[in-house]
Amino acid sequence: MTFALYAGTIFTSAFLLFLIQPIASKHILPWFGGSAAVWAVSLSFFQVLLLAGYAYADWTSRRLAPRVQVLLHIALLALAGLTLRVLADGSWKPVGIKDPMLRIVLTLGASIGLPYFLLSSTGPLVQSWTARSLVDARVYRLFSLSNMASLLGLLAYPFVIEPWASLAEQAWAWSAVYALFTVMCAAAGWMFLARHADPGSTPLHVAAAATAVAPPPAPGWGHGLRWFALSALGSWLLVATTNHLTRDVASVPLLWILPLVLYLLSFVLCFESDRWYRRHWAQALLVLSVTILCAVLVPLAPHLASLLGMTSPMPYLVLLFSVGLFLQCMFLHGELALRRPAREHLTRFYLLISLGGAAGGLMVSLVAPRVLSSYYEFSLAYVLLGLLALGILRRLELVRVGAVAAILACTAMLVVKVHSDYTNSRELQRNFYGTLATSDLGTDAPDTAWRRLAHGSIVHGTQFLAPQRRQQATSYYIPTAGLGRAIEATRREGQHIGVIGLGAGTTAVYGRAGDVHRYYEINPQVIEIAQREFSFLRDSAARIELALGDARLVLEREAPQGFDVLAVDAFSGDSVPAHLLTREAMAVYLRHMRPDGVIAFHVSNTHLALAPIVAAVAADADCAAVMVKVAGKDTDITQQPSDWVLVARNPAVLQRLPIQQAAQPVALRPGHKVWTDDHNDLISALK
Repeated sequence: MTFALYAGTIFTSAFLLFLIQPIASKHILPWFGGSAAVWAVSLSFFQVLLLAGYAYADWTSRRLAPRVQVLLHIALLALAGLTLRVLADGSWKPVGIKDPMLRIVLTLGASIGLPYFLLSSTGPLVQSWTARSLVDARVYRLFSLSNMASLLGLLAYPFVIEPWASLAEQAWAWSAVYALFTVMCAAAGWMFLARHADPGSTPLHVAAAATAVAPPPAPGWGHGLRWFALSALGSWLLVATTNHLTRDVASVPLLWILPLVLYLLSFVLCFESDRWYRRHWAQALLVLSVTILCAVLVPLAPHLASLLGMTSPMPYLVLLFSVGLFLQCMFLHGELALRRPAREHLTRFYLLISLGGAAGGLMVSLVAPRVLSSYYEFSLAYVLLGLLALGILRRLELVRVGAVAAILACTAMLVVKVHSDYTNSRELQRNFYGTLATSDLGTDAPDTAWRRLAHGSIVHGTQFLAPQRRQQATSYYIPTAGLGRAIEATRREGQHIGVIGLGAGTTAVYGRAGDVHRYYEINPQVIEIAQREFSFLRDSAARIELALGDARLVLEREAPQGFDVLAVDAFSGDSVPAHLLTREAMAVYLRHMRPDGVIAFHVSNTHLALAPIVAAVAADADCAAVMVKVAGKDTDITQQPSDWVLVARNPAVLQRLPIQQAAQPVALRPGHKVWTDDHNDLISALK
C-alpha cells in the first residue's frame, strides 16, 4: 500500500509535468508570432526549472530533517495551489521588437513557475522517501515509471486532450488534478514520517543488515562528470535531431513528437530493468551513427530511395533518423543506468542528470542560434558521440577503432557541409526564428537565372536576376494565382494592400504610383535580406511601409488601415501560426478592410488542409469564401502550384472577373469546429 501511494504520487506528478508544458506554451504562442522557436525556448525554460527542482530535492533530502522536509514541501505545494494561474495574464504580451527569449521565460515563470518547480522536485524527493522507508523497494524503477507517465502525457495532449477541450477547460482540469496530487503528496509525506519514526515497520533482518553494513561512499567527481556528459549528449541529440527532421527532412506537423517519444522510451526501458540494455550494442550504435550522418551530409538519400522503390526519400530518412536516435539514446541512457549509485545518493544522481539535460538542450536551443550560422549542431553531436563512446568504452578494442573512425568521418563531413553551405549561399544568417539563406540558381543561363530566399526547406521568395525580368511576379504570387486575381479584382486609384509575411517582397511588383503596400514581418533579418538581396521593394512604384513585429499584435494596436487586399501568407511550414486562423484573428482583419476588400489566405501546405478551416472562420464571420488553385510545376517559378482562399464581406466582389474564372467553392468538413484562440488543434487539419 505504501509503495503504491509513492508510485501513484510520482506518476501523477510526471503526468502533470508534461501536460502543463503544451498548455502554457500554446497559450503564449500567439504573443510571440507562433514560431517553432517559442516551443524551443519554452522547452529550455522547463529544463532549467526541472534542474532547479532536482537541486531542491537533493538539498532538502540531505540537509533537512524528515519532518521539516515534508512540512516544507507540502506548504509550498499548498502555496502554489492557492496562487495557481495556469494561463498567463494578458499583460505579459510583448510590446517592443526585442529578442523575445527573456520575455517568454519571464511570462512562463510568472504563471506556472512555482507549481512546475515543485512538480519537478516530487519525483526524486518521493523516491528518496521510498528508499529511506522501504529498504527492499526497487526505487530506480520509479524513475522508469515517471518517464512512462511523461510519455503518456506527451501522447495524450495532441491526440486526446487538445481536440476536445479548450485551453480554459484544460487549465481548469489541470488545476483540479493538481489539487488531487497535493493531497496524494501530503499522504505520501505522512506515510514516510510514520514509517521513518517507527523502526519496527521495517523487517528486523533487513534493518539489522542495514545497520551492520557501512553506508556506501559518495560517488566522486569522475562519476558525476560521466552522468552529466551522458545526459547532456542525449538531450543535445534529441533537440538537434528534432530540428533536423522538421527543418530539412519533412515539414510535417507534430513530427517533433516522434523523437521525444523515443527519447523518453529509452529512459523507461533502461531504468525499468538491466535486461533491456547490453553494452555490446555500442559497437552497432557507432556504425549506425556513422551511416546516419553519411545520409545527412552526403547526397545518398535519393539514390537509396530509388533502390528501395520509394518515390520520395522522406519516409526513409524519417525512419533512419528516428531509429538512429533511439539507438543512441539507448546507449547513453543504458550507460547511465549501469552507473546509477546506491539509493543513498539517488538525488545527487538525478540532479546531475537534470543538469546535463538542461545543458544539452540550452546549447542547441539558445547558444547555437547565436554562435552558429546554420544547424551544424546536429552533425557536431555525432562527433561528440564518438568522443564520448571512445572515453567510456575505451577498453574494447573494436569499439576504440570504430569510435576513432567515426570521429574522423563525422568531422570531415561536417567540414564539407560547412564549406558547401558557405560556397553555395550568398547570405547565411540565423537568429531566434531560424536560418535564412539566399542562393543564385540556374546561373548558366542568364535570362532564366534566379535568386531564392529559403527558411530551412521552405522557399519564401524568388526573383529573376536579369534586369528586364526583375519586376516579374514569381512563385505563389503570379497573376493567375489567388492573390494576383484578388489584386486585379479590387483595382482602384491609390490601392492599399497589406501583406502578413514579407519574404522577398515579391508582391511589391503589383504596386503602382499612388498605391500603398504595407508589410508585417516578425523577423528583422527577413527585412534586411529583402532590402539588400532583392530589388522588389526598392523598384516598386508603390509606397512601401514595413511594420516589424507579430502581425496580429501590430494590427490589434493599429488604427483601421482600409486595405483593399490583405494577404495572410504564413502557413507553408510545419509550425503553423494558428492564432492567424481563428475567429478573433478574422475580426481583427475585417476591422482593417474596406467594405469591398478581399482577405487572401495562402493555404498551400503539403500536410495540412487549411482551406476548410479558413472557410469555417469566414462563414462564422458572415463572409463568403472561394478557393483559387493553380496547378503548376514546382520546378518552374513562373507557374508554381498554389492554393489561395479568398474571403470577402461582399460576395459580389468574388464574382468579378478574373476571379470567377478559377474560383471554386471550399468544402467544409462535417462537424468541424471554428478555430478560436481558446480552441484549435492541428490534428483536425491533417490531410
